Amino acid sequence: MDTYYSLCYLAALAMLIAYVNSRIGSVQSTITITAASIVLSLLLILLGETKLFQAFPRLIESISAINFQNLLLHGMLGFLLFAGGLGINLKHLAAQRTEIAVLALFSTLISSFLVASLLWWILPWVGLPLDFIYCLLFGALISPTDPIAVLAIVKKMQAPQQISIQVEGESLFNDGFGLVMFVSVFGIAFTHQELSGSAIAWLFLHEAGGGIVYGLLLGLAANYLIKHTDDDSLELLVSLSIPTAGFVFAEYLGVSGALAMVVAGIYIGNITREKYFTQASKQSFDHLWHVLEEFLNNLLFLLIGLVLVGFVFHIEDMWLMLLAIPLVLLSRLISVGLPFLGFSLVKSYNPMSVAILTWGGLRGGLALAMAMSVPTGVMILPEKNIDVREIILVMTYAVVVFSILVQGSSIVPLINRAKNLELSRAPSNKES
Repeated sequence: MDTYYSLCYLAALAMLIAYVNSRIGSVQSTITITAASIVLSLLLILLGETKLFQAFPRLIESISAINFQNLLLHGMLGFLLFAGGLGINLKHLAAQRTEIAVLALFSTLISSFLVASLLWWILPWVGLPLDFIYCLLFGALISPTDPIAVLAIVKKMQAPQQISIQVEGESLFNDGFGLVMFVSVFGIAFTHQELSGSAIAWLFLHEAGGGIVYGLLLGLAANYLIKHTDDDSLELLVSLSIPTAGFVFAEYLGVSGALAMVVAGIYIGNITREKYFTQASKQSFDHLWHVLEEFLNNLLFLLIGLVLVGFVFHIEDMWLMLLAIPLVLLSRLISVGLPFLGFSLVKSYNPMSVAILTWGGLRGGLALAMAMSVPTGVMILPEKNIDVREIILVMTYAVVVFSILVQGSSIVPLINRAKNLELSRAPSNKES
């Protein structure tokens, strides 16, 4: 029950910060909440070190009792991805299907190996040599863009339609591929499994392909139930059953619950909502999912900041933080820029597409949750008690915080420039 109480208090704190921000600030509430929670974490750590805050050990225990990894991956994720899928326009998505597929698959793969190779080459220079398999593990978890962070921050800034669909679509669909990569590399690194190419291909087909098919079946089942009722409340309850029972059963089947929620959300949002909802029920439906999405996002971004309280830092971690951010950004730029060299041969794009996809490719709670799943005990510097988990977790946290606070708050000028360029070329625009 302590965990439930802690979440209630934290949810109230997140709402309070969002309220204050709405009254006196103009920054996205999720960015403000993350910044405020990091400042609060640093203050609590400082007070704990100086022994001025006697309740610090109990507070650490309460926060640590909240299993961030399980809460996100096995609870909040289903709701947030389903809500994200509801807001995707299927026609616009279909028009960008090639770009989204290449970005979600090819770009994620290229970025993972680029990050791993650069990290493996540079880390020995700072006295922290890391086996390539662990570098690749970090590359696999940090390369997919986080749909929760992207939808919470970038989507609300209303980028041009073509770029917006690319950013949103990639973030929603690259989780399946990124998760398969992470699971495969994790198995090789820590369970010493010898995974063949065929085994990895089957894992991807089962996880990603199975998740897509299962999500479509969920959407069809919910569509049938909603079609045969005129009760607005029952329609809402049916939709709530998808990210609850539907998500849990996906895990039982061993398919990607994340992809299933995205597909089911797109189906319900584009077909069921348009065909079988009255105008009044549409308003109720949209309001419910908007409130749920805002509530869970605010709580999640507060928890991202508070994760810092439980970290144990060493001076060497500063090098890791400073290295990880530019390496990930450079790899993102290359992995996005290369496909667009090919895309631009057959179709015209907004000149700001690569810049926005690179700077707007945010990382968030999903990467952090995967990093927290890395086991302890594989020592890199035994004399200082620095292990693989600490290295990966510190680098991940640095990239996540930088992407939310710096990239998320500074992408507005890029989007505005893209809008201006879109307006200037509108009369001669022939792209689909």
